[in-house]
Amino acid sequence: MKVNVQVRDEASGAFHVDQLDMYHAKQRQSYISTAVVELGCELSVIKRECGRVLLMLEQKQDEARQAVDQAAPAAVALSAEDEAAALALLKSPDLAGRIVSDLAACGVVGESTNLLTGYLVATSRKLDKPLAVLIQSSSAAGKSSLMDAVLGMMPEEERIQYSAMTGQSLYYLGETSLQHKILAIAEEEGVRQAAYALKLLQSDGELKIASTGKDEQSGELMTREYKVQGPVMLMLTTTAIDVDEELLNRCLVLTVNESREQTQAIHAMQRHGQTLEGLLAVSEKGYLTALHQNAQRLLRPLKVVNPFAHRLTFLSDKTRTRRDHMKYLTLIQSIALLHQYQREVKRAEHRGSVIEYIEVTREDIALANRLAHEVLGRTLDEMPPQTRKLLVLLKDWVGEAARWQALKAEEVRFTRRDIRAALQWGDTQLKVHLARLLEMEYLVLHRRGLTYEYGLLWDGEDNGGTHLCGLLDVAEAETAATNSEGNMLRSGSEADRSDGVSHRSAPGRGVVGGRSGSREVASEQAAQGPAAQPVGVGENAVIKGKKKATSLPSPPLPEV
Repeated sequence: MKVNVQVRDEASGAFHVDQLDMYHAKQRQSYISTAVVELGCELSVIKRECGRVLLMLEQKQDEARQAVDQAAPAAVALSAEDEAAALALLKSPDLAGRIVSDLAACGVVGESTNLLTGYLVATSRKLDKPLAVLIQSSSAAGKSSLMDAVLGMMPEEERIQYSAMTGQSLYYLGETSLQHKILAIAEEEGVRQAAYALKLLQSDGELKIASTGKDEQSGELMTREYKVQGPVMLMLTTTAIDVDEELLNRCLVLTVNESREQTQAIHAMQRHGQTLEGLLAVSEKGYLTALHQNAQRLLRPLKVVNPFAHRLTFLSDKTRTRRDHMKYLTLIQSIALLHQYQREVKRAEHRGSVIEYIEVTREDIALANRLAHEVLGRTLDEMPPQTRKLLVLLKDWVGEAARWQALKAEEVRFTRRDIRAALQWGDTQLKVHLARLLEMEYLVLHRRGLTYEYGLLWDGEDNGGTHLCGLLDVAEAETAATNSEGNMLRSGSEADRSDGVSHRSAPGRGVVGGRSGSREVASEQAAQGPAAQPVGVGENAVIKGKKKATSLPSPPLPEV
């Protein structure tokens, strides 16, 4: 407790001032002795006053600590009307569609998949292992607007936003200040110094650091341990093409729509904001934001059980899918957690404790599959989305140029200037993406004098749409289950007729799985040895635009 202390005799005007540590006995004694000589008073008087100062300083410290504790955000109490409106939202039959429409009413144009995925990822903060999301786009494409739209729907007391973080800042945030909260950082570049700590927090769920400091009583150096408890949901934005791979494979990657049609829609929305209807929409935005924040406050951190977990399928051709598979499963859990007021809360007793949980439904898996095709299909692509967009545009442009010049597509040569004029892309942007296409052998470089020309090596087998092979098709699974049940009942009735004895068949149970027939053969082959793999495991079975996606038949899934 280092302070500057002044003692003054008002009668004589004599005073003594010095800096000392009030918890250091030798420094206090030296101060008292010097003050007695300077003021010419009794030793007991200065000693008594020094003790009063010490007690007063300790009281001030306690008051400061209490003020910090009271400043921590407390649980928000909802009125009966607000709670009823929030419950009505959470019980809505088309809750996912309602979320997208409400975000659109708040001024976000398009981006329905990204918005719904971001909302679900933010909801996953209440799970034991939340998801993380990275929003990637070019400058001024709207990545910050997308993040702000999603964060605006989350309660203020459950989100923490920073512009940048230093390397050691995460370790000193407080033990529970990040637990089950959203940590949003404006730009990935602003968190590169803290990337190591963020990766540990995502993987281990906690941070620990040993730091050296002085003991308050003795003043001697000692080692202290600082701990930060997770889990935490991480949200980042970036304009960078090359992102830290270790951080990238821990996140779902959302890419902003940069098409001309999207830009025109944004311009129309901006013009609409200048009208009277746009002014009234601002008030509606405040209502919808408060409604969704209240709905999020009502969500309980329940456990989620997936009764179809062992029947699900996923790519297994790369080691990184070990993490991506967990993202897929957590996405399903987030969907179920968001619909908890539409599900029965079940209880299980284990070792004297009661666990409350809800179960995943087929509809949850179907929605997760639809989002996974768009999001995980792009995440598992080895090519950044902007680079792939340029490749598709080049394919169309080269095709037109080949027809106009009466050449084959592989014979067309073009310069960077030609592309810049045709596609209206910036020169710096083209340099980055063309260099990547050259490295990945989608383009070939020719030199003609002092000029470099490019040639296209990609045949463009399809439109380059994102698709994640190997996911369970719920619609086909239900159809297969119905057909299988019908065949079983027919077989049973034929057997009854053949032996002349009447038997009552047990009711059939639905099957969650793929097609029958050829998949049974694949199942028998898989049982004979490890050579047979279940679903699309080809090296390039992720993105249609790269090579044609191929998949092998899956074995039949067992009955539910």
